[in-house]
Amino acid sequence: MEYAKDVLVSTDWVAQNLNTPGIRLIEVDEDILLYDTGHIPGAVKLDWQTDLWHPVERDFITPDKVSDLLGRLGIGADDQIILYGDKSNWWASYAYWFLSYSGVKNLKLMNGGRQKWMAEGRETTTDAPTVQATEYPALTRDDSLRAYRDEVKAHLSAVQEGKGALVDVRSPDEFSGKVTHMANYPQEGVLRGGHIPGARSIPWAKATNEDGTFKSAEELKALYEGEGVTADKDVIAYCRIAERSSHSWFVLRELLGYPNVRNYDGSWTEWGNAVGMPIEKSYSES
Repeated sequence: MEYAKDVLVSTDWVAQNLNTPGIRLIEVDEDILLYDTGHIPGAVKLDWQTDLWHPVERDFITPDKVSDLLGRLGIGADDQIILYGDKSNWWASYAYWFLSYSGVKNLKLMNGGRQKWMAEGRETTTDAPTVQATEYPALTRDDSLRAYRDEVKAHLSAVQEGKGALVDVRSPDEFSGKVTHMANYPQEGVLRGGHIPGARSIPWAKATNEDGTFKSAEELKALYEGEGVTADKDVIAYCRIAERSSHSWFVLRELLGYPNVRNYDGSWTEWGNAVGMPIEKSYSES
């Protein structure tokens, strides 16, 4: 069984195409300082907060600003964009989802991300490449890829009827309500622990191998179908702020080819704090 779409490249492929015209590498890390300590030659840096998020509102930059961003990075409309980063490509997957939502085409991930490249002792540099700015064409959002809070609330009836699925990709302790954030990570202001009613707990890391690469299509299919998350359902994935759920969205939509998969970017930091939103907990202090 093969992946549904040709959206991955290997570290070998990247190494062989470092100087190939039209191949553009973008590094997207949780730790934005990593790029400066050494990155793949020719790769440009994308900061997921300052580059993708609106400076005031809790929302993303508009499509015209996405065009400006890609133009500033020297990306052309016909270029093949290869995204990679740390945390087994958490934030590279987030950028992949956001750029797809913004209407950008020609996107792929480097399988294994920065972790695998470094583990293999491949070439790095601390020099940022010199790029020539472009006029990236206008973009149109694909709203079928994003779920808003009220859409998630309406989706609960489909979950109850077996026509929809919710995938909570956080850790089991976050899902149960024992904790409100990942270990060794900051508390991002969530007041309540638990999960959205009817959600299935399928932590994002179950989809990866130890080297950060994705598991085989057969293994991924068994993982999600074993939890009742099947291709015939309308699926919504979420985590805390959507970086981990972007990774699972990528697995479901791009690797397995599920036709209807949305990422709820508000995720638990919105749902857990929202007035009137139902939650479930499976953890008790007693």
